[in-house]
Amino acid sequence: MMSRMSVNDPDPVWIAVRLVIVVLGFAMVVFGVRVAMSRRFPVAWVRAVRLPASQRSQPVRVGGGQALVGASLLIQQAPFLVPVSFPAGVALFGTALLFALAALGWFALRRD
Repeated sequence: MMSRMSVNDPDPVWIAVRLVIVVLGFAMVVFGVRVAMSRRFPVAWVRAVRLPASQRSQPVRVGGGQALVGASLLIQQAPFLVPVSFPAGVALFGTALLFALAALGWFALRRD
């Protein structure tokens, strides 16, 4: 018998981990869209991460891929934080996998 997970889960560690994943996923989406739309990396981020010159010239590729990965994380965590039926949870998980594959395809096929 499968139990549904939700914020009411008795283990607070799993709730905290899921909330951290949601926050990081949301930040990835926001940052990825910002980089892809502005077509440049923030200067502080370039200095902190020390991107090689070959990657500094590809902000749309990196930003779009990052936004898709962040969206995949958000969609994957949705059934655990919002009560949904089992078929809807499976559909959301499948959608998250499609977003992850789209991110991989975006990063592999996009050449800027």
